[in-house]
This record gives sequence, C-alpha cells and structure tokens, in this order.
Amino acid sequence: MKKIPIEHLVKGVIELRGKGDCITLLGIGPMSKLLLKASFELSKEKNFPLMFIASRNQVDSYDLGGGYVCNWNQRTFMSAIKKASKEVGHNGLYYVCRDHGGPWQRDKERSDHLEENVAMEIGKKSFREDLMEGFDLLHIDPTKDPYSFGKVTPMDIVLQRTIELINFCENERIKMNLPEVGYEVGTEETNGGLTSIHAFEQFINKLNYQLEVKQLPKPTFIVGQTGTLVRKTQNIGCFNYHNAHKLANIASKQWIGLKEHNCDYLPDNILLQHPHLGIIAANVAPEFGTAETRAYLELIKVENELFDHYEIKEKSNLEEILLEKAIKSKRWKKWMMNLDSQLDASDILKDKRLAYEILEISGHYTLNEEDVKTEIKKLFLNLKCKSIDGERFVLNRIKRAINPYVECFNLKDSSFRIIKQLKNSEIYN
Repeated sequence: MKKIPIEHLVKGVIELRGKGDCITLLGIGPMSKLLLKASFELSKEKNFPLMFIASRNQVDSYDLGGGYVCNWNQRTFMSAIKKASKEVGHNGLYYVCRDHGGPWQRDKERSDHLEENVAMEIGKKSFREDLMEGFDLLHIDPTKDPYSFGKVTPMDIVLQRTIELINFCENERIKMNLPEVGYEVGTEETNGGLTSIHAFEQFINKLNYQLEVKQLPKPTFIVGQTGTLVRKTQNIGCFNYHNAHKLANIASKQWIGLKEHNCDYLPDNILLQHPHLGIIAANVAPEFGTAETRAYLELIKVENELFDHYEIKEKSNLEEILLEKAIKSKRWKKWMMNLDSQLDASDILKDKRLAYEILEISGHYTLNEEDVKTEIKKLFLNLKCKSIDGERFVLNRIKRAINPYVECFNLKDSSFRIIKQLKNSEIYN
C-alpha cells in the first residue's frame, strides 16, 4: 500500500469525523520483537494503520546510550520493523514515531542535571538520527527540565525550545533531502504547563503564529491532558469528558489532531467515547508490555506442572531470572505509589505479593537480557515437546490486549475508509 504522509492521515481522520465516521488512531509502544509481530498480525487482520511510538529510553542512538528494547538504535529498530512486517506479510499503513523526543528525555540526562545547552544538543542529535532513518513523526517535548522539577515549565520557554527544535529538524531534513515528517507538540506531564483549556489554546495559537512567521510546518498532533494517569497496572486518573471534547475541538479547528497519552488500562466505556469526542490518537505502551509478561508467567505455570508430572526432565529458570532482573532494573519506580524507594532487591523478594506486582509492571524491561532470552528459549522448547506453541500463545495474548482498542476506536477497516476519504479530498486534488 502506498505510504500516506502521517499529516495527511490525520487530516483524513479529521475529515471523516466531520462526516460522522469517527476514528481514534492507536499509538503502540514497541516493547519487544513479539509485540511488533503481534501488532502487524492484528493490523493485517483488521486493516487499520499502525503507529509505533518509541521513547528515547526505548530506542536511541548508541552514542547516546541505545535503548532498553532489544538494544535498538534508530537503524536497527527500523530494520526490525521492516523484518516483522515482511514476516507477517503486512502491506498496510504503518508509521514510526518518536515519542517524547528532545532534551532530558533519557532518565540519565535528568538525573545528571545536564545544562540546557548540552541537553538541547543531545536532543537534536537524537532527532537527526530519527530523520536519517526515516521516522514519520517526531514528538518535540522539551518540558522534562530537571531544573523545573515540581514546578510548571513556563509556556514561553516551552514555546521557544519547541520552535528551536522544529526549526533544527526542518533544516536537517531539507539538507538531507528527506521527505516531510509530522510533528507532535505538547506533553501530558502536569509540569508541562498545558493542563488547562485556556493554556492549551493559547499554546496552539502562539505556536502556530510563530511557526508561520518562520515558515515552518504546523504540528500534526498536540498532546492534551484528558485526566489519564497510569500507576501500577491501572489507570488511576479521572478521565474528563468535557475537557477532552473541548481540547479536541480547539485542535481540529486548526487541522491538528488531539493526541492522548497514558491511555493504558482505561475501561471500555471510556475508550468507546474517544472517537466521537474527537481524540484523534491515543498512546498505549506499558499495558502491552505487561500483557507479554503475564503470558510468560502463564506458560511458566504449564512448564511447572509438566515438570511436577515428570513430563519434562529439566525446566527453565525463567521465573526466577525475570523476578530478579525486573526488581533490580528499578524501572518499576516510575509506576509504583507509596513504596519506599530505599527498599533493595532482597527486601522486595521477601514480600512475594510485592515482588510479583513489580514483575508484572516491569518484566518487559528485561526481555532483552541475554540470560532472559536464553530461558525463554528453554521454556518454548520444553513446551514444544508437548505440542504447545509458546510463542504463538504470547503473540495471541498481546493481540488480545491490543484488540479492545481496535474495537473501541472504530479502527476495523479504517485504512480503507481513510484512503477513500483522502482520494475525494482536496488534499490530493
């Protein structure tokens, strides 16, 4: 299928909404190779566009530390996506997106309290790699300023940094003779300064005016705070129906799509409202990683039973290694509430309930560890001897996690509907 620029895709979705055919696009966090494959399989079956949203912690230049997902940099990430697409026989629409790009977006950059000029140069270097490797959308997010911790980053500073980064990216793109890319602006972070409707509208207006003056492209997406907040394996936020509707209308009047972050674990009754509210896209990441981890834990139960009944001679050590690695990663701290940050791994392992809660939250951060991969292979081989396809089980559990979003967001056959709309639109005429 011929690639449609993501900015045209979004305009097509906005136009369809005006005709009563409302769609919310889904951004999928690329947590593993199996998640890529599962996404392509489901997209092929249901005919909807894919958006893979990679943060800088997940995928980045090796010079900047690489990424925890399969140790991918931008080039190897793109290669893995193409390989998964080809393996599945997927020939539909898919888009590779930078999620939360810019300064201080790697955990270490914030903990090191890098000076602004240093952090901005690092953010630019990462964006340059994104452009060179063919990313379709760049999220420009300069709000994670360690010097504004607990405070609101002033809007004028966010605007100035956003424009500087878009200007840099456009200059680099033109210099390298690369096709146009889409831009996403704003943040869901409460210290981003865009939490109120007034601030949101003011930001769009000021940004678009300054971009027009500098002859730079308007953003494709703007992130709005709809009240979502992910902690543990729940969405503990309070979804605000009226705010979401108002934010979406403000954005769509300027042909910009409202993008919601932290959509994980929302109940169906809220997800079903997203399309008609005008939320053009929503990001989900940790939920799908948790779905994969839970799938491995179910397979481990099967393996344990086979071992107990002398069906296999030796079982894998996956459960113990996953537990140890997940706890030692400390990446669970982002998602936990009211937990003593000074607790060490040995303290946590003494509390079985807490240890497995942490494993479900952060097991996917460890899947690229060599010993974890070795034990997964052992697990799959043990199950295969008993005619159990472990990999297929994991793939299907990931697809099961993604599918409610496909259903609630009215995505089935949406690629066909969007393309048909664009062919009849003045965008292409």
